[in-house]
Amino acid sequence: MLSLLDPSARLVIAHRGNSMHAPEDTLESLRQGVSLGADGIEFDVRLSADGVPVLMHDPTLERTTDGSGLVGAHTLAQLRKLDAGYRFTRDGGVTYPYRGQGVRIPTLAEVLDAFPALPCIIEIKAPEATVPAMRVIDQCAARERVLIGSFSAEAHALLEGQEFHITASKRDVTRLFWRAVLGIPAGTPTYQACSVPPRWKWLRVPVLRFVRLLRRRGIPTHCWTVNDPAVARRLWAGGVNAILSDDPGTMIALRDHLPGAPSAVERR
Repeated sequence: MLSLLDPSARLVIAHRGNSMHAPEDTLESLRQGVSLGADGIEFDVRLSADGVPVLMHDPTLERTTDGSGLVGAHTLAQLRKLDAGYRFTRDGGVTYPYRGQGVRIPTLAEVLDAFPALPCIIEIKAPEATVPAMRVIDQCAARERVLIGSFSAEAHALLEGQEFHITASKRDVTRLFWRAVLGIPAGTPTYQACSVPPRWKWLRVPVLRFVRLLRRRGIPTHCWTVNDPAVARRLWAGGVNAILSDDPGTMIALRDHLPGAPSAVERR
């Protein structure tokens, strides 16, 4: 079984890699997360102008690179020229440790090839990236270790029925929210995992009620994005199966000292 789908697991997933400490959605950040001992990695996928799935969270380039404009308006060759570490700073702009260090925007294929056995959570950020991403996943023989999701209803519709492991859609989560609030049992899910935040805007999400509802169906609950140890401790105590964090090293150290935590040998 893919560990991401195990309703008894207690996992730490590197959210966009070790993104509190390195440029998000880059090979550098993902490698750091893996070296810290993360159980898997999470990253975002968009499509270049020439149809190549690449890692990028935002629709535009300004926040994380020295480029500008839409990701989808640039070819892969153009994206390759950008410095994906250009904007990263830990001290409010006093220093930029990754500028000029050769950090580039990676393709989906490069990431899957770089981590050939690692569980991956892929968020499709734009519907046009869905089919090309599925194609690359199959070309890399990665279908069985990948969990895919999207906030886009169009993208999620394309994923359904394709025999990929998928997360609950935004509509599914909304339905679960009301079932959790009203105490109604969960229906028969068409997804293999559910990923929710502790809070959504002004609303506190009843994550632990989700856990109870979904556990009866054998569905794991993942929670994003958790960087506060106190929040992580509460979620794990309530049965959350995976925490997605920008600071996976801190979360791993916390998880490994909780009651009932598996030993390093058992986790291998």
